[in-house]
Amino acid sequence: MSDRPYLSIGEVLGLLLEEFPDVTISKIRFLESQGLIDPERTPSGYRKFYDGDVERLRVILREQRENFLPLRVIRDRLESGEIDEAGTGTPPKGIRNVAVLEIDVDDSGEVALPEGTMVPTHRHPAGQLRTVPPSPVSSVAAFFAPTAPSSPDGSNTFLAGEVCSLAGITDEQLAELESYGILSSSGQGSTALYSAGDLAIARAAAGFLVRGVEARHLRAWRQAAEREAALFEQLVLPLIRQRNPQSRHQAAAKLHELARLGGELRSAILAASLKHHLDP
Repeated sequence: MSDRPYLSIGEVLGLLLEEFPDVTISKIRFLESQGLIDPERTPSGYRKFYDGDVERLRVILREQRENFLPLRVIRDRLESGEIDEAGTGTPPKGIRNVAVLEIDVDDSGEVALPEGTMVPTHRHPAGQLRTVPPSPVSSVAAFFAPTAPSSPDGSNTFLAGEVCSLAGITDEQLAELESYGILSSSGQGSTALYSAGDLAIARAAAGFLVRGVEARHLRAWRQAAEREAALFEQLVLPLIRQRNPQSRHQAAAKLHELARLGGELRSAILAASLKHHLDP
């Protein structure tokens, strides 16, 4: 058991799974993106969950499950004090001791596994990124990490103007992509920063925009990718819950393989769907 006063997102998942079997790391991250929780961050970008954060999560998940309340209503009731977020429940014994693989994702959607498992990239509070030294299975990170150049100052974060210039889009198109949730910046206005992952997404989106596909249509790709990620997390949970390092490596390798197969399946389905247009 760790002596630190806070839990990682993986440890929180272990605490919640017994009461909420359907909860995933993606679900916790989504609740954060909707403003229902606001965990602190370590200097290297990992989320820090204290007891109050965990109890607030329990309350939110119970309200969803038992009262079928929309997230907006739950947030409003928490802010108004209509829902008591203090919580009195005691975590199930033994759950806190389960060794859980920390699969964290920063704002760019980049996967971050523990040092010694892959090469994660973490967002610092100031928007800077830090790269952990390569590990024996760094190919997993290479598969997930987007390819993008460094910004002019040598960091892996980009101002809005830099994203527009490097991706070949206008300020209006950038704002539209963000309004539909395709991109997500940290900060606001002239100080807003975008990650290398956001730049990679913007570059891909630019190809669609120039061919007449509107930003609102790209939401389908984002939603499909998030659903796919949630499914993959469920598939590796049995390995994540185990204590030994070998299981952690197996979970990382399985994620890599699932992502590869997902890409192949999408390509095959798309080719089959368009076959009658492409064949002579």
